[in-house]
Amino acid sequence: MTDTYLTAELENAGAADRPQNVPAKFWDAEKKEIRIDALLGSYAALEKKLSGMVPETDRGRMLKLIGVPDTPEGYQVNLPCDYLEVDPDLNARLHGKGFTPEQVQEVYDLAAEKLVPMILQMAAEFQAEREIERLVESFGGVEKWRDISKQLQEYGVRSLPLQAFEGMACSYDGVMALYKMMQSESGSSVKIRGESSPSDPMDEKSLRKMMQDPRYWRDRNSAFIEKVTKGFERLYGGK
Repeated sequence: MTDTYLTAELENAGAADRPQNVPAKFWDAEKKEIRIDALLGSYAALEKKLSGMVPETDRGRMLKLIGVPDTPEGYQVNLPCDYLEVDPDLNARLHGKGFTPEQVQEVYDLAAEKLVPMILQMAAEFQAEREIERLVESFGGVEKWRDISKQLQEYGVRSLPLQAFEGMACSYDGVMALYKMMQSESGSSVKIRGESSPSDPMDEKSLRKMMQDPRYWRDRNSAFIEKVTKGFERLYGGK
């Protein structure tokens, strides 16, 4: 049908509501909104056309221009923490996707920031469960451990600085040393599996003074804590 002024007038009326930056083929004049289906279809067709326009040789040159190394071994990764190692298989996969060195580094940085803390938390929870099981076994069962743990809680809060008590209560060896301290003061006769008679006595006063050292309760220095724990074990015959 030949265009007439009548039809042109109708088209212009519909176009008056169309935003200037929206092509007519993507505009629904009746609904006065963008035709999303037509827009997406056009984009998909354009993407397909462009992907077929870049030969593999050109793709290689383009990747090289943006800094992608010739091989995965060319990535120089700065490991953000001691818990990560360079993974050749991962680097190969990232290289196949055209990752730049900066993008590869970001992958490792994100792993250190998000995954490592989560894994460490899971490991700590697993270790805590295993050590609690050891305590239950050492004290002869769940019921006995519940009774002893309440006594240890009351004794520790009453007799030790809070930080020192919490430090000891977060490990098997610490709890055993805490029990030995309570046993020596109260004369408790609860038998622990595998315990021996006290030998090689040391000065408890010096050990308590060490527990007030910031290296013990604030810095949680592992070597210093172990020294205190071993001292109580030697003093009270711990395992």
